[in-house]
Amino acid sequence: MLNISKTNTQDRGLEAVGEHERQGSYFYPLVFLVCASLRWRYICQNACLVILLPIALFACTGSNSSNSRADDKPQVVATSTIIADLAEEVGGDEIQLTGILQPGTDPHVYEPRPQDSRFLEEADLILYNGYNLEPGLIKLMNAAGTKARKLAVGEVAKPLQLDKGKGEVVPDPHVWGDVKNAIAMVNAIRDGLIKLSPEDKAEFTQNAQQLTTELQQLDSWITQQIQTIPPNKRKLVTTHDAFQYYGRAYRIPIAGTLIGISTEEQPSAQTVKQLVESIKKIGVSAIFAETTINPNLIQTVAQEAGVKLAPRQLYSDSIGAAESEGDTYSKMMAANTRSIVEALGGKYTPFPAETQKK
Repeated sequence: MLNISKTNTQDRGLEAVGEHERQGSYFYPLVFLVCASLRWRYICQNACLVILLPIALFACTGSNSSNSRADDKPQVVATSTIIADLAEEVGGDEIQLTGILQPGTDPHVYEPRPQDSRFLEEADLILYNGYNLEPGLIKLMNAAGTKARKLAVGEVAKPLQLDKGKGEVVPDPHVWGDVKNAIAMVNAIRDGLIKLSPEDKAEFTQNAQQLTTELQQLDSWITQQIQTIPPNKRKLVTTHDAFQYYGRAYRIPIAGTLIGISTEEQPSAQTVKQLVESIKKIGVSAIFAETTINPNLIQTVAQEAGVKLAPRQLYSDSIGAAESEGDTYSKMMAANTRSIVEALGGKYTPFPAETQKK
């Protein structure tokens, strides 16, 4: 029994081995095929990488070349919104312009942001007002590691002087209040851009001439409008001392201001009281708030002096927001003139160039 069992077991073992060998005869070729397939797939993948990688690199290089061509325009940075507007008119599509201050921002108290340093460092030309209008940005500009040319556009105009008190007299930076000064600023911007990009001289010259023609018309129009105000009412009281050039150019005396040259100043109770008494004495019919300054104090002055606060605020240190009536330098000056003429009893007629643009 044992021998029979052993023999049967051996037979079954031999049968199993034979079956295993038969299965192996199918299994090993299958493994070979799978391995060969995987190897072929690996080879194909690497071949695709070899073929596609240069294409991808070429595409990236082409894209970078396109961006590089777009960046070939001279990089111009303007500090104030007024200078940015004039530079945009003169430079047109030939420059890449970055304006640091946004419409409605007060340059006197502006605190530079981290990205402002990058703008200044990457610039080819920096246009700023000068006469310390934008002290924070001037300090940053002088500290930045920039190789850009710096042009103090406002300093092409001969400054009027302002007394800050205690014997300190400083140049008044609000030179654009006289449109003739703005024309000189346009010419300075034109010349600066021509030095930067001589091949675009024709475009810069033509753009500057077109803008100058409009500004000459604006200058004459403002003179005519102010003259419609009765002489005894032709007196201007504003929030801060930003309209000296305007008053001198268009013969409307500045009868008083709540604060001095910088909006950073805080008027004392004594200053407010003196202004109220002055307004009562000279008999102005209206006083004016400004778009970049909180109107609460000047409203208080108007109430205590018993005079009207003009319904339309004046643009002083910045142009207006997009789509506003003062969103360019020309429109800002026209809007201010309208506000003054209507509030002080003059006869307002729209600026022709402004009418044609609508």
